[in-house]
Amino acid sequence: MLHGIDPLLTPDLLHSLAAMGHGDSIAIVDANFPAASCGRTIHHLPGLDATAVLRAVLTLLPLDSFVPNPAATMQQVGDPEAVPVAVQDLADALAERGHPHPLSVERFAFYDLVRSCFAIVQTGEQRAYGNILLTKGVIFGP
Repeated sequence: MLHGIDPLLTPDLLHSLAAMGHGDSIAIVDANFPAASCGRTIHHLPGLDATAVLRAVLTLLPLDSFVPNPAATMQQVGDPEAVPVAVQDLADALAERGHPHPLSVERFAFYDLVRSCFAIVQTGEQRAYGNILLTKGVIFGP
């Protein structure tokens, strides 16, 4: 265990977060997401919900300030204007850290974005649409 690091973040996930460069993305997805067919590096956190994992990741990962939408969620199929409860919770977690509301992306376009991610974190989130993609920003020196 390390002092000052959220205990939800596993050693392997910490390694992925540290290895990511500016502009790389990571996806935090729900239990139903087809993670195995979308990514090479998958971190499994089956006992945790996506919002808790997002909050933990945001303690270490700066979001990209050079792009208009450093976070994206999946649109509800059949009702793209709807905001599922899980998506609202993820947006609220972003807002707590001063980040803008995530971009809403059509389901298959979201899958395509996740396929290009550096890593995927598959949570135990059971609520529909509990998926978010984050783009890493720059950590500026002194």
